[in-house]
Parts: sequence; C-alpha cells; structure tokens
Amino acid sequence: MHYQILAELYQQLEATPKRLNKTCFLAHFLKRVPDADLPDILLLVQGLVFPSWDERELGMSSKLMMKALGHITGMSPDAIEQNWKKTGDLGLTAEQLVATKKQTTLFSKPLTTAVVMTNLRKLPAQEGSGSVDLKLKLIAELFASATPLEAKYLVRTILGDLRVGAGESVLRDALIWAYLPEQAVVLVQCHDHWTPREKNCLICSKPLEKSKENEVMRQEYNALVTRVQEALDISNDFGEVAKALRHDGVKGLHHLALTIGKPMKSMLFQKAKNIQDGFAIVGKPAALEYKYDGFRINIHRHGHVIRLFTRRLEEVTQQFPDLVEEIKKKIRADNYILDGEVIGVDPKTGRFVPFQEISQRIRRKYDIAATAKRIPVMLHLFDAIVVDNDVMIQLPFQERRKRLQAMIKEDDVIHLANQIITDDEQEAERFYKESLAKGNEGIMMKNLEGIYKPGSRVGYGIKVKPVMETLDLVIVGAEWGEGKRAGWLTSFILACKGNDGFLEIGRVGTGIKEGATEGVSFEQLTELLNPFITSEKGKEITVKPKIVIEVNYEEIQKSQSYGSGYALRFPRLVRLREDRRADESSTLEQVEELYRGQ
Repeated sequence: MHYQILAELYQQLEATPKRLNKTCFLAHFLKRVPDADLPDILLLVQGLVFPSWDERELGMSSKLMMKALGHITGMSPDAIEQNWKKTGDLGLTAEQLVATKKQTTLFSKPLTTAVVMTNLRKLPAQEGSGSVDLKLKLIAELFASATPLEAKYLVRTILGDLRVGAGESVLRDALIWAYLPEQAVVLVQCHDHWTPREKNCLICSKPLEKSKENEVMRQEYNALVTRVQEALDISNDFGEVAKALRHDGVKGLHHLALTIGKPMKSMLFQKAKNIQDGFAIVGKPAALEYKYDGFRINIHRHGHVIRLFTRRLEEVTQQFPDLVEEIKKKIRADNYILDGEVIGVDPKTGRFVPFQEISQRIRRKYDIAATAKRIPVMLHLFDAIVVDNDVMIQLPFQERRKRLQAMIKEDDVIHLANQIITDDEQEAERFYKESLAKGNEGIMMKNLEGIYKPGSRVGYGIKVKPVMETLDLVIVGAEWGEGKRAGWLTSFILACKGNDGFLEIGRVGTGIKEGATEGVSFEQLTELLNPFITSEKGKEITVKPKIVIEVNYEEIQKSQSYGSGYALRFPRLVRLREDRRADESSTLEQVEELYRGQ
C-alpha cells in the first residue's frame, strides 16, 4: 500500500475531534487494506513500528531528526530549529521544508508502507562507530521520496508523537465496523457504505433515513465489543484479531489464545476509599493480600526458557539473572504464566526498599551482577494464569491461588503474597495496618470467585492505600508545548522551600485543563508565568519562583534527579494557591516528614 494513502488517513483523523467520525474513517480505510499489509498498517495507525511489547527502540532524537531534514532540504540546523519553535511540531516543520526543499531527487518513486517499515526497523540495529550516519541514510532515503504530507507523519511516527487520536478503543471499534458492520447497531447502510446513524453519510455525505435503535441489539453489540477487547487483551496483537474477524468473524476469535513468551496485559485494580468500600465492591468474604511497593511482573516459562515482563510489557529478563535462577529452582512446573510483584530488599536491614531504588535495576544494562548484590530482590506471587498449558483465566481466584500454592517451594526469595480470607472489617483493618507497618503500600482485596481479566478493571479486586497529604509547591521552570499545546507552557518543574532557596522535586502536567473554562488551564498558567521567565534554552525555560500550586501525589520517593533529594510519584495539580507567596510554600522538612510517615 502506498504510504500517501495512510498519510491522508492520518490527516483525516487529525482533522476531526469526534470519536465516532474517527472510527468510521478508520473502518472504511481498513476494509481496503490487503491482508499482507494489515499487521504493519495496524501498527502504523497506532504510531508504532514494533509491537508495544517489543523492547527495540528507533533511537532517533529530535536533534538527529533535524540533521536528517537538513540533509534532504539543504537548510541549516539553526534554521530548522527556528521553524520548529514557531510551529511547536517538528512534523509540521518537515512538511513545510519538504514542500520548499532546495535539493530534489531524480527518479524517486512513491513510498510504500512496506518500504517505510523496512527502513525504520533497521534503525535499532545501527550501533557503534558510524551508526549515526547509517541512521541518517535510512531516514534520508524515505524523505527523498516523501511528499510534504508523508514527511509530516514520518517525522511524527519516528519520534513517537503521531497525535491523530486513534487510541486502542477507537481502533478496536473500527475493526468491528470494518469486518462485522451488520452487527454494529450504531451503523446504517448508505449505498455501499456503512456509516454512523447521523443526518448524512460520513463517507459520501448523502442524507440518511432515520432508524430506531433496538436496545436488545445494542446489548448484543456491547457484548461483541467486550469479546473483541478480551481477544486483544489476551493476544496483544491487533493484526491477529483483525485477520480473525475479517476471515472468520467472531468465531475466529476463539482460535486466539494466551501464548507463553508473548507478554499479556495484567489485570488492573481500582482504588477503594477504605476497607468498608472495598468489601462493598468485591463482596464478603474476600481475600486480602499485602500490596507491595515493587513492580508488577509476569513470569513466562516454556521448558528451560524463562522470560520476565513488566506491566508495561517490557522484557527485563536480562536485568534479573539472580531471580531467573531462583525461579528455575523453586517453581515446580515446566510451562506457565504467573503474576507477581518484585520487591527490592536492603541487604543490611532486610527491610523492603522503595520502588525508586529497585527501578535502578529495571533500567540497568551493564554491571548487572554488581547491582544485583547491591539491591537484591524478592518475588511475591499472587496469581496463576497458565500452568502446564492449562489456561486458568476463567477459573475462580481461590482455585487459581490453590494451584499456585501447590507449585511454589517458598524460601527467602520466592514467596506467595501474604494473605488472609475474612469478612470481618476489624480483622481487615488490623491486616491493613500490619501491611503498612512493614513498609508496604497498603492491601489488595479480591473477590474469591473472580476470574482473571487481562487489562481490565472489573471489580474482581481493589486496592486500599493511604491518602497522602497535599503539598504547596512553587513553579520554577517549564517546557514549551507542541501540537495543540504549541504556544503554551507545559511540564511544569516544581520546587519546595529549602534553607537557601528552592529545591526541585518533580514535574507536573496532569490535572491541568485544555480549556480556560474547565479549571486551571495551560493557557492560564502560561499567562501567569510569562512575566517571570528568566532564561530560555530550546524548549526549556526557567522562571522566578512566584506561582504556587497545590499538588497531590501517590507517593514521595528518594531521588538523585532533583535538588531536594526527593521526587513525587504521579503528581497532579489540585488548584492554584493565589493566597500563598513562594516563601510560604511547603518546606523540605515537611517533605522529609511526609516521606518518613508513608
């Protein structure tokens, strides 16, 4: 398929804010995609070159991209950077520069999606001496044949910033609309087109006859959406699901299954207000388990091969050779997928260490053995998904737990998650306090009959954690936005008050609104901070410490990345503190006190 056709779809998706319209355009497009191109097209529509679980990265920075644009257009990096600053989008800059490029390429032929994917998939393999030049050559080959529109979306794809609003739920519904239109009750037929029930066909613009929706059919459609979502959560592959639906309809989904060695989405858990609320959601009696402050892990074993995946679907097998050896010895089965949590341990005290410390091991590529000695780990297992090729996601939780217990030989490294089963709120409260006293985040509460639903928050389990006290922090820096936030400041750097000035403690971009009427907006903060800008380097700015905001967060962690020595995990803006001067903001001593009290 010509890449230009895909670029035109990107433009169409970007131009409409309506989810319904995006789904319709995407469905109409997918019907025309040949089978051979379908897997790659479905990745490209998501702005991906490799599946989300594939750890390979393209390794192309904005700076390197500007160099590639300079090669093909003949413009200097400074001129390209100036244009980028005006547009706020390097993709738009590429579109403009390619439209007026000084150098032309003879005998260039139309780009295809296959050529685009071939060149881009070669990028991660370019390492060592001369790798930059080889990467530039691969990118320049694409730009040499690219139209301005193609150049725009090539840049965005390479930089991981597609921005067309085609998220996973839109793509899922588009598969149904494309390949099962008769079962999509939100659609009506207009000549050769299936289109949403609106006044006019979105494809040909002809008026549509009014049609009443059947509630029974709508319920059936919702069940169909659930079935397709389950297939996606299990397979983690839009291409497989698309081919199954195209050729065999819903029946084709039955052939999709969990595959050992291919990461799957972990089941997610909502947060309950308190233990009483938790019991109301999961029922009584319930299984209560410690909620550990580590990282979620799926363990896949097929024969002698063991692979470890995080909840972000990243493989971390190489970073934990010590854990792999323990798993081989202490888990009695040849084939399985297990769900658990890896926790760091202080070798001197034996106490658990915060997630921030163990995260150093996740990122480590070198000196792994030395790091393993410095930060040893424990594995707490709490669910069995596949055991000896028996897929157990439809079994009740208490049966899965029994199967897990039977295959684990516990020792100092591998444990079952500490658990009680109770319907007594006072006993649950004691267990909760016990977990917190041991340095954990809180507890999990699980429905004993609940099935395992990958990727879903379905009420079969919840978490109970303390609510952290908010902080009043001063903004000391920010970054100029891109795309629809071009011209606004974003990613605000926060600081607390130290003995000799202000100390950085993190960045916040969540809780800030797009529209001025919805609350504290990017535009409002930009206007407030503009008079206090003291320096500007590229997209980064620093400001005088004048504007104070109230921030909540999940946790305070120790960190060497910020001057305070601490970092906020998942900070979120609550409100402007216009009643606070900068010197009245939260102090480092308060941060330290909150950290100790977690």
